Amino acid sequence: MKCIAIDSFGGRDKLQLKELPVPEIGPDEILIRVKAAGVNPVDWKIREGLLEGRLPHQFPIILGWDAAGVVKRIGKKVSRFKTGDAVMTYARKPVIQGGTYAEYVAVPENNAALKPQNLSLEKAAVLPLAGLTAYQALFDALQLKSGETILVHAGAGGVGSYAIQLAKNAGAIILTTARQNNHDYVKSLGADLAIDYTQQDFCETVRKEYPKGIDCVFDTIGGTTQEKSFGILKKGGRLVSILEISNQEKFETEGFRVSYVFVAPNAEQLEHLGKMAEKGSLKIFLAATYPLEEATRAHKQIETGHTRGKLALLC
Repeated sequence: MKCIAIDSFGGRDKLQLKELPVPEIGPDEILIRVKAAGVNPVDWKIREGLLEGRLPHQFPIILGWDAAGVVKRIGKKVSRFKTGDAVMTYARKPVIQGGTYAEYVAVPENNAALKPQNLSLEKAAVLPLAGLTAYQALFDALQLKSGETILVHAGAGGVGSYAIQLAKNAGAIILTTARQNNHDYVKSLGADLAIDYTQQDFCETVRKEYPKGIDCVFDTIGGTTQEKSFGILKKGGRLVSILEISNQEKFETEGFRVSYVFVAPNAEQLEHLGKMAEKGSLKIFLAATYPLEEATRAHKQIETGHTRGKLALLC
């Protein structure tokens, strides 16, 4: 099968178009003929070796953690799918190796859900990783409730775009950081206040609007942005991050609730997100698609950190 893989960690030059065997499936797995694969920031971080010490890996590594396609084979214990089903999947496995930048991927059936009927395969491919990340951060970690105030950092990005919509559907009041040219976009998703982080200090802006502080922060940036975010929380406020949390014990002793989320496969949640997308209450913004052979271009774009919405490779 045709795929994009790396034989060692490094820059974009490490991405290679390869021919590798079609993966075998276990009894609880399905083989998906991938039509489109999502491109996410974690992909270039894996390529660079930034997760080398955190997750086991085996070369050659086929990159990519989410995709949509058609079921070609099913294991003998599979009960949720049949051959020919159009599905989407969050395909992270315990060992980083067999990803979705490929014509075929094998995944446990509990990592997949049926594709919403009114979504293209390209749009379905970019829902699982970022959608589940936003969902698990907002509802598993923060336990966000109607009427609460939340700041979503980088609201125009892939995760942020979903987080704003999910928070709005939950009845929250949403603040977000985004460049000025993305303000109309994030407001169309449901943001109540957009802050241009290139021109404004988000802490000053939030304190002016909410002098007593806000309930929650969803941090997708890390570093000094993460640390400054505690200064806008109410006493007992909650912060969740998808990046390493600095000084967690310090902030917890000050009374804040701090959580870290590394998105996990969850078929029930993925099905729920798919139903929301099917009903139109969760919109998917596909910024660009690239042929599989142009994965280098996709990585160049995702590495900028300024992609509005999502990117996909056509496999």
